[in-house]
Amino acid sequence: MAFAGTQAAHADGTPSGAAHGCGMFFCVDANAPGEAGGTKAVGDDKSKGSSGASTSRWNCTYELADPQPPAGSLDWEGHQPGDGAVYKQHCHMDNDTAFIVTRTVWGATPPAAVQVDPAVLARQAVDKMLLRGPQIGITPKPGGKGVVGMPVYLWTATGAETYGPNTASASAGGVTVTATARVARIVWSMGDGNSVTCTTAGTPYQAEFGKQPSPDCGYRYNQPSSTQASGQFHVTATSTWSIDWAGGGQTGQLTETRTSAVDITVAEVQVLN
Repeated sequence: MAFAGTQAAHADGTPSGAAHGCGMFFCVDANAPGEAGGTKAVGDDKSKGSSGASTSRWNCTYELADPQPPAGSLDWEGHQPGDGAVYKQHCHMDNDTAFIVTRTVWGATPPAAVQVDPAVLARQAVDKMLLRGPQIGITPKPGGKGVVGMPVYLWTATGAETYGPNTASASAGGVTVTATARVARIVWSMGDGNSVTCTTAGTPYQAEFGKQPSPDCGYRYNQPSSTQASGQFHVTATSTWSIDWAGGGQTGQLTETRTSAVDITVAEVQVLN
């Protein structure tokens, strides 16, 4: 059985027992982690003190909530994302692990009993990277006009957010995870039903290249864009980011994709007799 609720915090930032809640057969009043009273259960219990409160002891563990609640959520207790963090609190009475109370709590610092999953921190590190789709470079340029059969160059700017490498870290409960992301490949969908997969950032076109094809990432159209209802080819570039992370005695890999798009015009050569 589970109960979800919120609680405030002590001056030192640890979750406090300022709030309590009742389930179908019991009430819960949670104190700060590490306090002598632990988390108390009050209600229909045979072992009560003079105050009527149960003397049963609760054991609580914590894990970082993933994802963190959005700004404005009541779980933040009036705080903003980035000001401390929201945790999932799991409590069971003494050694009875079959009966667990779960709720969310806010803390300025990680609770002493926090259980940190390095994989969760890895995802938080990736969120800090602000990874984007390719910063598309293409010939012909959007707004210009290409010619059927001429080489099309495809490339992206190689910034940290568009190609990598991009490195960021996230910490909680004494554990720090560092992740590094790099684009492994870019799939260019050319708008005519064909696609090109490039494992490099591509080569930016230079006027001196003339009619030479791209050495690493290019294409040629064999039909004009007038064959499309829009009169243009809608070109999308989807990058696949390979992300390696390490921390908390663990390592792992994540994959993310990002997409950008442009529209280009390609015309047939008009031959005069």
